Amino acid sequence: MHLWFLLCGLVLVGMALSGSYVRRLPLSTAIIYAGVGVAMGPHGLGLITVQPIASAHVIEGITEIAIIISLFGAGLKLRVPPRDRRWLVPFRLAFLSMVVTAAIIALVGVLLLHLPLGAAVVLGGILAPTDPVLAADVQVEQPFSYNPLRFGLTGEAGLNDGTAMPVVLLGLGLMGLHDLGDHVIRWVLLDVIWKTAGGLAIGMLLGYGVARLVLHLRREHREALGLDDFLALGLIALSYACAEFSAANGFLAVFAAGVALRREERNETGKEFPEEAAAGIALTPHWREEAATNPETAPVYMAQTLLHFNEHLENVGELVVVVLVGSMLWNGTLSASHLWFVFLFFLVIRPISVELGLLGSPIRPLERRLMSWFGVRGIGSVFYLSYAIAHGLPRPLAAQAAQLTFTVIVASILAHGISVTPVMNWYERRRDDAGNREKND
Repeated sequence: MHLWFLLCGLVLVGMALSGSYVRRLPLSTAIIYAGVGVAMGPHGLGLITVQPIASAHVIEGITEIAIIISLFGAGLKLRVPPRDRRWLVPFRLAFLSMVVTAAIIALVGVLLLHLPLGAAVVLGGILAPTDPVLAADVQVEQPFSYNPLRFGLTGEAGLNDGTAMPVVLLGLGLMGLHDLGDHVIRWVLLDVIWKTAGGLAIGMLLGYGVARLVLHLRREHREALGLDDFLALGLIALSYACAEFSAANGFLAVFAAGVALRREERNETGKEFPEEAAAGIALTPHWREEAATNPETAPVYMAQTLLHFNEHLENVGELVVVVLVGSMLWNGTLSASHLWFVFLFFLVIRPISVELGLLGSPIRPLERRLMSWFGVRGIGSVFYLSYAIAHGLPRPLAAQAAQLTFTVIVASILAHGISVTPVMNWYERRRDDAGNREKND
């Protein structure tokens, strides 16, 4: 136990001291956390001995918590109104591109990996969604600024962790592990239409309702002050639970709750973002109370406070789950023989799916190529793998799916973690230069 405290302390203090330096390097925190996990795993210090198949229920629960926290934060970052046409890009990526990705993976699974159709579809559902947890470096940085690349990737990661569930359920149903109904009618009506529409609707209603109630109490009665961390956790838990109890998709509900709360802030504040209200979060308790109750600053103060708290939770969640993933490596979960699949996945399947999903879109070719490259895979895929195993995926197929999934995730952590800082810095400089030229012209 003392060794656990020592190692945790060293990791946490080390990251706190070196965090700003690491952000300047071509190196993501996920690479460091994965390395720590490997060191703590069976081939290191032996402190963590979690097995992907035997511990599927535990892994499913841990990754589920990390994902919903990250999805709520992703929703809070997106300040574009839901009816704005700019939402078409993330919706296309999360629905059309995700379906194309899953379909091509399923085809590869049947023809080249010799998987049964059901298992191949499950594999497609596992690997199709991009990850909201590990993709923070390519997501929206400031809610009041619009960047088409970051907005598209953030919205895609927020949506497709929910839209991938029907694909996984379809695969399980083809294997006799889930009820699809006569002529898959039940799957279409319940697992596709209701889970998607119901999850989004429940999350939006709760996000609006909670935001309006809190703002009313604060501005009219100077009540509901403080404990904003409880408000964030409560809204996450409430939206997720209400959706799941209603047989809707909890992931989509949590993301929609964050989007709805941010939309309510924008409706109250207007297009321009009062940065002085956000700055007040770090000031004295008296100033924070004034910012929280002032009619002009209360909406943005509420949204930014929840976002800041959620970002801290995301950092802890990323640390826990990536260390857990790292500890499971080298235990038969990686396969050099499947490297061809990794190259096919990132260099062929992802680009094809993005191009098909964005046909006719005004997104520029450079941004399409970057969207194709930064299709980060991570914790969402671990969740769906664990979900499928926990719901009866046969052990031989589970072992093969685990090998493929973890091989793709490790490749994503390394390739995207190394490339994200230099590539995104180059992209931002190029975008700034283009903006300056337009102003001069």
